[in-house]
Amino acid sequence: MYDDDRQRAARAVRAEVIGDDGSRTAPPGDPVPPEYQDYLTAMAWGGWARGGPLTHRDRSLLVLAMTAATGRMDEFRIHLRASVNAGVSDDEVNELLYQITAYCGAPAGNAARSVIREVRTAREAV
Repeated sequence: MYDDDRQRAARAVRAEVIGDDGSRTAPPGDPVPPEYQDYLTAMAWGGWARGGPLTHRDRSLLVLAMTAATGRMDEFRIHLRASVNAGVSDDEVNELLYQITAYCGAPAGNAARSVIREVRTAREAV
């Protein structure tokens, strides 16, 4: 369905940043069909794999902002956990929270803040 080289590149970037092939983000008991996972990987991670002037860090910050802005907290959580792999610091996430709140409103900022606290607590418990 997709160009094999591009699909491999998208999978490699996903594995580098997220650390998996996408299957572990599926809800328990609801496996992701392989065709859908291929599509999702090609669409989402193909942009990261194509290169360009944005670094993985830049893209990670953008994804965090966009998922928070649209209220996609499950995706925000996944990308927040992975943001360190893309070179994003806790200080940058803290600053991003101000931008989310200023431009998306207090509900989006508060939801993001809750997820940030949850993810950091879990990370520190390990």
